[in-house]
Amino acid sequence: MISIHKRLYNGITRLLKRSPSEPRPSSPSVSVPKDLADAHIIPRAQHPISRKHIHRYALKVLYRLKDGGYDSFLVGGGVRDLLLGMTPKDFDVATNAKPEQVDGLFRNCRLIGRRFRLAHIHFGRYIIEVATFRANKAAAEQVSDQGRILRDNHYGSLEEDAQRRDFTINALYYNIADYSLVDYCNGLADIEARLIRLIGDPEQRYQEDPVRMLRALRFSAKLDFDIEESTQAPIKQLGGLLKDIPPSRLYEETLKVFLTGHGSKSFILLEHYELLIYLFAPSCKLFHEDNYREFVLKALDNSDQRVNENKPVIPAFLFAVLLWPAVDKRRQPTEKEPNAYNALARAGADVNQAQGQCVHIPKRTAQTMREIWQLQLRLEQMPRGKRGKQTLHHQRFRAAFDFLMLRVTLEPELQTAVDYWQEQQKHMPAQPHPAEESPDDRPKPKRRFRRRRKPAKPSTP
Repeated sequence: MISIHKRLYNGITRLLKRSPSEPRPSSPSVSVPKDLADAHIIPRAQHPISRKHIHRYALKVLYRLKDGGYDSFLVGGGVRDLLLGMTPKDFDVATNAKPEQVDGLFRNCRLIGRRFRLAHIHFGRYIIEVATFRANKAAAEQVSDQGRILRDNHYGSLEEDAQRRDFTINALYYNIADYSLVDYCNGLADIEARLIRLIGDPEQRYQEDPVRMLRALRFSAKLDFDIEESTQAPIKQLGGLLKDIPPSRLYEETLKVFLTGHGSKSFILLEHYELLIYLFAPSCKLFHEDNYREFVLKALDNSDQRVNENKPVIPAFLFAVLLWPAVDKRRQPTEKEPNAYNALARAGADVNQAQGQCVHIPKRTAQTMREIWQLQLRLEQMPRGKRGKQTLHHQRFRAAFDFLMLRVTLEPELQTAVDYWQEQQKHMPAQPHPAEESPDDRPKPKRRFRRRRKPAKPSTP
């Protein structure tokens, strides 16, 4: 009975929240957008996208919006990947329904975002993002002095929404009403030509959101596409705009660049367009010294291989590799700090602090990264007996050992330590790779029971 009452309460609350001026359409029929007359329509018979390749939760959202009387389109990278024969990582939906109206259709909806209001439809851990068509009106935007859009919550038509997207290959719409493709920006032609092309003036679009420069390079590496000439021309000149992006947002973008199966190619492109300095300032200038570049590329190749084999990777290992050149140069003991462990810890702390100015590393990830670095000294010493067993059973041993094997590229004499630990591992039970560990595998704390207090004795008069 409690669940029924809760459902009734939530339903009444949603009805009360709905604005009277924006009623939900009563007719389930879908009106064809008026601006479709200006679009290039590709009928179902002329494109390869089938509903059997679209995630069932995405179809559920598309059909509920359609049945609710709204226009409903699959859009973005999901459509692009389906056209290329790839499996999309996620599916995004575009609609003329406003966020509050979407919220009224789905009990599992959460509205997020300040710069642009979005609806997230939750199916357990799987999320379908639903966005309302955006207006192509510069006057409606809140823009910083550098031209970056700070807030943009004005809604528009399907055609305006297409013009506001970043790249032509991401501006294709799959219409669930008749299963056709809608193309306003010649995105299909660019997919066939394997080109990354910005929509609109490249300088202006990069100034609106500098992260588009990273996205252009990421898509080029992921899809093996060329970047169109006018799209790539301003990147080196405008790279400094990335300094205005919050370090926490750059952390998420960095993970997308390096941990999605094309990190090695992305690193080479970032290097070519001189953007590494804005992501890894402490170590960027050292990549071309002492084989550090080879060390980094080898690590990224290994990560790419794990991703392509559907094996997990951990961000801490990525940052430990990319920041190691700076740590390695600073970790030598000095008269002021003669202890090697303390010198390494100090170097790691200084580099992490400097890194936070460009890309912020979360505390938990930073702690794991420091543990990988600290274990390097113990692995080099090859301890025996009790200390050796403690090292083998350390939570970060596998990650630290993989890191040690990579360091042989820089210091061939470490091969002796690698051989030693490989031999030691033969005599211990197999341990999971650090990226494969889950919170459920960790020992659970014992439940503590408190004694019940005795009731206070009544006071005697």
